[in-house]
Amino acid sequence: MCGIAGIWKSSGTADSDLLRQMIGAIRHRGPDGAGVYTDREAGLAHARLSIIDIAGGSQPMHTADKSIWITFNGEIFNYIELRDELIEKGHRFSTRSDTEVILHLYQEEGEKCVERFNGQWAFAIWDSPRRKLFLSRDRIGIRPLFYTRTADAFLFASEIKALLACPSVQPQLDLEALDQIFTFWVTLPPRTAFRNIEQLPPGHSLVLEEGRVRVYDYWRLKLEPVANGSSERKLTDELLALLMDATRIRLRSDVPVGAYLSGGLDSTFITALAKQAAGDRLSTFSIGFEDAALDEGAFQQQASSFLGTQHSIVRCTHDDIAAAFADVVWHAEQPILRTAPVPLFLLSRLVRDSGFKVVLTGEGADELIGGYDIFKETKIRQFWAQRPESSWRPLLLKRLYPYMDGIQRQSPVYLKRFFQVTPDDFNSPFFSHLPRWRLTSRLKAFLSEEARAEMRSFDAMTKLETTLPGSFSDLTHFNQAEYLEAKLLLPGYILSSQGDRVTMAHAVEGRYPFLDHRVVEFARKLPSHLKMKVLDQKYLLKRAAHGLIPESIRRRHKQPYRAPDARSFFVSRPNYLDDLLSTKRIKRDGLFDASAVSQLVRKFRSGSETSVADNMALVGILSTELLIDRFISRKGTI
Repeated sequence: MCGIAGIWKSSGTADSDLLRQMIGAIRHRGPDGAGVYTDREAGLAHARLSIIDIAGGSQPMHTADKSIWITFNGEIFNYIELRDELIEKGHRFSTRSDTEVILHLYQEEGEKCVERFNGQWAFAIWDSPRRKLFLSRDRIGIRPLFYTRTADAFLFASEIKALLACPSVQPQLDLEALDQIFTFWVTLPPRTAFRNIEQLPPGHSLVLEEGRVRVYDYWRLKLEPVANGSSERKLTDELLALLMDATRIRLRSDVPVGAYLSGGLDSTFITALAKQAAGDRLSTFSIGFEDAALDEGAFQQQASSFLGTQHSIVRCTHDDIAAAFADVVWHAEQPILRTAPVPLFLLSRLVRDSGFKVVLTGEGADELIGGYDIFKETKIRQFWAQRPESSWRPLLLKRLYPYMDGIQRQSPVYLKRFFQVTPDDFNSPFFSHLPRWRLTSRLKAFLSEEARAEMRSFDAMTKLETTLPGSFSDLTHFNQAEYLEAKLLLPGYILSSQGDRVTMAHAVEGRYPFLDHRVVEFARKLPSHLKMKVLDQKYLLKRAAHGLIPESIRRRHKQPYRAPDARSFFVSRPNYLDDLLSTKRIKRDGLFDASAVSQLVRKFRSGSETSVADNMALVGILSTELLIDRFISRKGTI
């Protein structure tokens, strides 16, 4: 896993010094080496995290005749099989790297080469004879890729801060992007939090030829269950076989591979499969919390003992949240509405300090195999809609969220109002997500009058609706919920702010067996009752895990990953808090209403009872002000 950057110039030549500045801004992604290549109008840069072919895998890499060059961030896990196939066709290799496999397969199949890859990638190929720049990003969006255009150049990089290293790229927050983040937690690709800086969407490639840019999808996420006559046993066996192979090939590495172990079903299952494939003792890593309601230490130790792993834990306190939050926002490069990325930032540091560069994780199962509580909530609300006058059906939501004190304290009247199902809601394509998005949108009440006036022309949900596939309306509410989680939250937040950005902050590569495209394509065809039988989450996955993990973990009620909330900033009072949330600073930046922010801050300082909405607002406002402070007010220091 690495950092990449590059330039294409419409006039003049690519500036190697600028390329060095760009890649220097993201050297945390690749501390093991760096390289730059220029060819008249084009230039590529690379910061290397050496994992495969440590001696021979330096980049930018070229073909034998030096006609085609690549800078690559990621892993192609089926590179061995592809390499053997290419050798049979007469290709000769000078390294053992997966990077060289990409080059040769591009020679053989052109842009369609990406359809053959099983992996996670963001790369750029400069095809010198054709004067063509080819960029691609993996199917699910595990690895990031951003780009922008200036008056005379096209620039791309793994992170936005590398683009901002170019003097002609001026950072400015995009208010429509903020409207989306303050609704969905994420932006809708290709939009980012910064105006005129775009992301290449997951499953897309980009071609630049003769100054013209063409972006197209080579793969589409579909969650459309199909009739399947196979028995549960056969489907269970097929899922297990796919996950075993997905895990096996993700152990391919010339450095040790560890695993995250949260104590839940997904990570424990992946760790079990990794232990089975590797055959030797595996090192595992987890997060612990002082707050018993958040801590899963007992289950983590139980899983580690059962699987015989060498286990390490990092304990996260309120002080740790406050101390690391600013760094996390700098790496995330967008506002975040919860503190959850911070413990994962600390966890990746533990992994790196323990001598590891690679970890397996369990992300993806919730989105694809019926794991999230929002899927349960959707089924309950749909059940409730059949009897809207019922007084007891809404109370099922208390059973759904036993870990949320705020929900447990609420009256039936409040629950009915918050989770209500009106005829319009029931017919909305976003039926499953309306309560969540309405709750998040309360943050917009803290915007200044000027910001609200500018945002009145934006409608995040209407914009999202225009991007939905034509078949979306034919899906059940359950499958619509799955699609929205997999399409939006997974790449835009789980794999970004909680994934790539916090692992690569410490030069650690995350690998995700559940996001092997074969597993994704298998899961998308499963009927929903095999993902969630009544309210039993991940039903088929639990069947597949039988006998491989502790039964107590296989059967336990899902505990969502949560972190200490916004109170953390008032327990330890980090030095940036008073300045960034001061009336003077809020008025100067002009995005939020200074009076409303002051009232919110006083609420936290007084120790008054706070809600989920209060916590999201405080974290969202603070992270946005940090973004302004680190990227816009002090551009020269990034």
